[in-house]
Amino acid sequence: MAAAPGRQRPAPLLLWALLLGAVLAVDRSNFKTCEQSSFCRRQRNLQPGRSPYRALLESLQLGPGAATLQLVNEATKVPLLLELSGLRENTTRIRIRELHPLRPRFEVPDVLLGEPQPEPLTVTGREEGSLELALGPGGHRLLLTAKPFRMDLLRGRQLLASINARGLLVFEHLRPRPGSFSDKVSSSLGSLWDKLRSLFYSDPPKEPAEEEAAAEGQEGGEGTENADSQSEKPAEEAAEEPGSWEETFKTHTDSKPNGPTSVGLDFSLPGFEHVYGIPEHADNLRLRTTEGGDPYRLYNLDVFQYELYNPMALYGSVPLLLAHSARSTLGLFWLNAAETWVDISSNTAGKTMFGKLLDYMQGGGETPQTDVRWMSESGIIDVFLLLGPTPAAVAGQYAALTGTQALPPLFALGYHQSRWNYNDEEDVAAVERGFEEHAIPCDVLWLDIEHADGKRYFTWDPSKFPQPRAMLERLAAKKRKMVSIVDPHIKVDSAYRVHSELRARGFYVKTKDGGDYEGWCWPGSAAYPDFTNPEMRAWWASMFAYDQYEGSTENLFTWNDMNEPSVFSGPEVTMHKDAVHHGGWEHRDLHNLYGFYVQMATAEGQIKRSGGRQRPFVLSRAFFAGSQRYGAVWTGDNAAEWEHLKISIPMCLSFGLAGLSFCGADVGGFFKNPEPELLVRWYQAGAFQPFFRAHAHLDTVRREPWLFGEENAALIRAALRHRYALLPFWYTAFYRCHRHGLPVMRPLWMEYPEDTTTFAMDDQYLIDRALLVHPVTEQGARGVQVYLPGKGEVWYDVASHQKHHAPQTLYVPVTMSSIPVYQRGGTVVPRQDRVRRSTESMKGDPFTLYVALSPQGTAEGDLFLDDGQSFDYATAARYLHRRFTFAGNTLTASSADPRGSFETPAWVERVVILGAGKPAAVVLRPAAGPETRLDFQHDAETSVLTLRKPGVPIGADWAIILR
Repeated sequence: MAAAPGRQRPAPLLLWALLLGAVLAVDRSNFKTCEQSSFCRRQRNLQPGRSPYRALLESLQLGPGAATLQLVNEATKVPLLLELSGLRENTTRIRIRELHPLRPRFEVPDVLLGEPQPEPLTVTGREEGSLELALGPGGHRLLLTAKPFRMDLLRGRQLLASINARGLLVFEHLRPRPGSFSDKVSSSLGSLWDKLRSLFYSDPPKEPAEEEAAAEGQEGGEGTENADSQSEKPAEEAAEEPGSWEETFKTHTDSKPNGPTSVGLDFSLPGFEHVYGIPEHADNLRLRTTEGGDPYRLYNLDVFQYELYNPMALYGSVPLLLAHSARSTLGLFWLNAAETWVDISSNTAGKTMFGKLLDYMQGGGETPQTDVRWMSESGIIDVFLLLGPTPAAVAGQYAALTGTQALPPLFALGYHQSRWNYNDEEDVAAVERGFEEHAIPCDVLWLDIEHADGKRYFTWDPSKFPQPRAMLERLAAKKRKMVSIVDPHIKVDSAYRVHSELRARGFYVKTKDGGDYEGWCWPGSAAYPDFTNPEMRAWWASMFAYDQYEGSTENLFTWNDMNEPSVFSGPEVTMHKDAVHHGGWEHRDLHNLYGFYVQMATAEGQIKRSGGRQRPFVLSRAFFAGSQRYGAVWTGDNAAEWEHLKISIPMCLSFGLAGLSFCGADVGGFFKNPEPELLVRWYQAGAFQPFFRAHAHLDTVRREPWLFGEENAALIRAALRHRYALLPFWYTAFYRCHRHGLPVMRPLWMEYPEDTTTFAMDDQYLIDRALLVHPVTEQGARGVQVYLPGKGEVWYDVASHQKHHAPQTLYVPVTMSSIPVYQRGGTVVPRQDRVRRSTESMKGDPFTLYVALSPQGTAEGDLFLDDGQSFDYATAARYLHRRFTFAGNTLTASSADPRGSFETPAWVERVVILGAGKPAAVVLRPAAGPETRLDFQHDAETSVLTLRKPGVPIGADWAIILR
């Protein structure tokens, strides 16, 4: 295919030179700023002030659960349709679209679980120029003001959010190109529409002040000039702005056949000064204000060795922002898959804590407020307000819309060993033997792009991997798995079956001229399957069948990389926005959905190959809202630097807040070579993050865990053993996340929402609600400051069992073996302390229960068990969900869900009770049978009581009584 203008293919040597340069540091000039993105520039140039939009209150119509009314832009006279819905789970939906668009606008499909169920709406009040709606049974009211158009959302007398309070609603209506024949026809129709509208709707009488302003305007006063500067310009003027109908960035030109189509809306959040979410950015957990700099950008991009602490776009995008205060939590979910920028401003930005306190003492302090402004290149305005009021409620409301984290197969929670690339089958065997010889547990070995025949995915290099099935069977015999990479750029090669079929079926993304879209990626010239096409996704899924993916077996799983999509020869290293997808939609409309669909189709392929029985494992670099339903994500191409280790914590916390709980970072850093201290600390941190994979660039030195001397190998081995001993706890936490949507790895403020000390804290976190982790992330650290939250609570050092009263900040001395982890008083943590080579090897092994007593002498926890690999837990109720409760000096085991049943030989071999006094005797009372006395040991110094060999089945009901 001939290269289109602006799409010249770089010579291979030049391409590699560019890539090697990118490896050294990201070239920020390859990626747009807001000023270089014309729609962002246009919207940002509109300052808060007079909105041109007016609500036609007389057009209100109440339907079953939804209210609609018209808005009109008084500068362009273009009518919009506003739709308001009160939904179940304390959620409100606001949609704004054109009333009479020239053509359909893209509305995001497949992300929501289904059409949300609305609640009845009623009009509860009317005044001149405003009306009030009740949004269902949650006690929420919406006050709608006509001119300028504004909405205020209230709970009781509390104002939760104001919409368009700053007058920054933008909706660039679809229109013919200025000067075209259709433009002249449209102008005539517009005049007719104005006449018809005047017959049905009359403007409300003007207030005296408005009359005066109008008179001044007629005389050429400042009023008219200011109003014009704040309103959307007519189409004729917009056409003259650079980038409206054609936009060039570097050597690439975007033809923009539909002209300017952007949308934007502002939200004011009184009472909130802490906001979070909108991953992916390499930044602190608490989002910064963007005044004076670029907004946060959501646009999936392949960014080599990304910079830290800036709002640049990275590999994935979830347009969910959470606001939290000591009083309540709410979320804003902006359902738009086009390039999006998010501006954040605050009236408390820059004020010190002392300054805020002084304001309060002097009685002149204003209510904290954060303003959030969303700007998207195309689509409609479709936003959900998740009204909480608690952090857990917001998480549940978002999960009800987009789904919960898929329950991973158990092996996926173990340790993964990867690099670009293990050279051949002998190399794989040698690495696998290394784990055996050094007694280090490992579940999965990974193969990167070099394993395929000339980077033709779904194939194997015939000289390096001539017998892939035999290789996989050898791993299976050791109860281990393999993951191979399958990327969505397909080598253009007529002899390559995958390419030939895709081309023959017309399944590739098209250029604006109708040819197959091609660009450069790892194989050289590559084409890109159109994953937005359901038929293409079904075909892609069929390729994972064992008779299609030659050499694959049931223990081979998949990694989707480069699925932003990455196009080395494209603008910003991605696909041209005027490329065309299934249904005629431009790539600009759905860019951030591409990786979501790739992971969806791949996960479906793994499920189908097993006849629908086995759970998939798919790791994806690009993602969108809802991606949690299909597998895991990671933080991308990081570097072997201490700051990258440190940033992995807030990045994964941010992912979890946006529903993506199965997150991790490349242990050791993808680029560069870590020094031994950094590598050890990274293993210790990674062992306490949900997805635990070591990965490294092609040009780095080998760094398997035993290659840095026995002392460091021992430290890494200890960290891995910590991980494997806690796998029952991790798996149970993922099951709870799968059921209810609460993140597995969560910031402290989710559990302690009134503790303001935790609001900006992102160097420590909770796993579920029971374990507090503060990884060591500073070079040469001799100690760390650990904050223990919870008034009247206690925490136990997992290593020493020492009890600490909260709230307090501890200075904790550390050595190279230290991993500061604390168990919360009042919890029960199940462990399997007999660590073996892999998770499958530990099935049926006995359990130890760690019971950490609260100051009131109570504790509770649970354990979820199933086969760890199939959907039988959901389809056949083959599972055990056990509850453990300690109260009145008695530990009881009972069913947390009697619907489940699962046979397992596992039993309880120990119970460790933290914070216990010495009993005179300990008695085991099974559900059936006589009481028996248990041997025990009590450490008076640490108040730890250890009960040896209760010997009861893990699935049985029983009680242990301390007398």
